[in-house]
Amino acid sequence: MLKIGVFGVGHLGKIHLRCIRELVGVYELVGFYDPDDDAAAAVASEFGVVRFDDAKSLIEAVDVVDVVAPTPAHYGLAAMAIPYNRHVFIEKPLTHTLAEAEELIFLQKKHNVFVQIGHVERFNPAFLAVQEVALEPMFVEAHRLAVFNPRGTDVSVILDLMIHDLDIVLSLVPHEVVQVHASGVAVVSDTPDIANARVEFENGCVANFTASRISMRNLRKVRLFQKDAYISMDFLEKKTDIIRLYDEGSLSVPKDNLMMLDTNSGKKYLELQQAKTEAVNAIQMELQTFAECIQGDEMPKVGLQEGYRAMDLAYRILRVING
Repeated sequence: MLKIGVFGVGHLGKIHLRCIRELVGVYELVGFYDPDDDAAAAVASEFGVVRFDDAKSLIEAVDVVDVVAPTPAHYGLAAMAIPYNRHVFIEKPLTHTLAEAEELIFLQKKHNVFVQIGHVERFNPAFLAVQEVALEPMFVEAHRLAVFNPRGTDVSVILDLMIHDLDIVLSLVPHEVVQVHASGVAVVSDTPDIANARVEFENGCVANFTASRISMRNLRKVRLFQKDAYISMDFLEKKTDIIRLYDEGSLSVPKDNLMMLDTNSGKKYLELQQAKTEAVNAIQMELQTFAECIQGDEMPKVGLQEGYRAMDLAYRILRVING
């Protein structure tokens, strides 16, 4: 069983505390660190968990450091923990700057520890449902809209919301980005609150990303278009629809389950399938799989390099927006 400490007990930090406590036999929750005395006192009382007075003492007492502090604090905590040979889970975005992320990559290689980034949508049932589907998207539409919440405005909407979809698409399109077009507007904060980006990949795939944290409703969808198939992943509703197009000579299912279309190139058949999904606690699942990676000496599904790649693209988009 791995000893773990949580660093940062704001809204998300408290969720991590609950998830860790429910992972019986996986982690031993040693304590938490948070510099906010009022928040720390409330959490210590509510959860009955020991508060450590300084980060170093908690790092020394654990095997795993769970960084759920505000983004500007990510680098300092991780850079302190890795030389102690502690494994580190870091909530997204990885760090506040690319230079900090590069330094963490150097430290990880030097000390040979495991680091996982909290791109939680990788564990969303909608995404898990397509893991066995052959995906080769050539056009992608990603929309992530949220009702305004002051929490998270310490970074731009690209690093706060859009980065989830950047990570998802980068995991599906294993090719270099060759072109980025983007625009964004700061409305209620000092950084963009709504943004759109068009990303072109070396293989010809084009992805359009839209993110807003000043919407009237919540929406989290990624739509994939590829040869003979359309896949719609709804991360909010946690469901996935797959529509396949068959030529008459390539049918693999009975015609009575299909919709027939007359086209200029002959009859085509549409099959609508709702992918099988299983209800999971995504945050709990990512924490559990991180423990399994450490114990099994296997690379995390979302390691430092993946976190860096998403962050690098996010900053590339920001540079285009800022001119």
